[in-house]
Formats: sequence, C-alpha cells, structure tokens
Amino acid sequence: MIMNILYLHGLNSSLSSEKLKALKPYGNIFYPNLDYRGNANCLDYVLDKFSELPLDAIIGSSMGGFLGYHISNALNTPALLFNPALAYRSVHQDMRLIENDKPNYKSLILGAKDTVVTPISTLDFVSHHINSNTNFNIKIRQELEHRIPIKIFEEEVKLFINKLNL
Repeated sequence: MIMNILYLHGLNSSLSSEKLKALKPYGNIFYPNLDYRGNANCLDYVLDKFSELPLDAIIGSSMGGFLGYHISNALNTPALLFNPALAYRSVHQDMRLIENDKPNYKSLILGAKDTVVTPISTLDFVSHHINSNTNFNIKIRQELEHRIPIKIFEEEVKLFINKLNL
C-alpha cells in the first residue's frame, strides 16, 4: 500500500538521507523544514500546509514528536513518535492542547538512556492525557538515548507500518 507519510524532525535537525531512504519504500514522504526557534506556531503552520493532504501516518522525533502528537490528534492520523518532547521543550511553541475523541493509534518509542527527553516525563504526560479512544503502544528501549540510530529507526518504522496495514 502506498502511503502518505508526514515526517517531523526535531529541534536543530532535519530528515537524514538514510532515514528518508528507509521511509521511501512505504510511500510518499513529506518533510517540511521547520524553524522551531523562528516560528513559535509550527502547529498551525503544519496544519495549514498538510490538513488537505490525506495523511496515512505521522512520524516525529523529539520536538517533531511533540508536534506530531498534536497533529495526530487534530487530523486523527496514526503517529509513530520517537522520544517526543511532550512534557517540556527548550524552545517555546504557542500551543493549544488538541484533544480528539475519535479512535486513534499512537506508538511512542522512548529511550531509557535519554537525558534530553526523559521517559518518565513522557509517561507522566501521557498518564494525564489518556483518552479512552487512543490506543497507545509505548515501548521503552533500554539501549536508546535521545538520537535514533538508523537500525532502530528502520525496525520501529517497519513494525509501525505493519501494524497500520493489518
């Protein structure tokens, strides 16, 4: 199945060529260059740019995971979020918490060794924002720090896409 996938990079980051190569077999990849420091409202920017596009999945990392969480809620689109900066961020973003009462799926991959976005802060955030219609799959990878090595990225993307295609 050819999918439309929105990839949201982290702070001071971009989609690497090896991660783009890993995503390409699954479909069309959209990856806006986001300036989290210069644009305090990346949420509305991305929603304005992509809300008319039928997205099948959102993938985000760190700050992009934070943004992906809220866009997933707004567009009711499944999301794969690596170390999402849900509880706190080092850069301000004008945010409104978007809740969604429609069934949704979110897979969160957390690094046990992450000192930038600690797993405990993410778990605390999720525990306070659990929606009975959101199916959370939360995996804590013991070897994972904040950056996502290509091997782990490929493994988790494959598992996520396979789950969506069931």
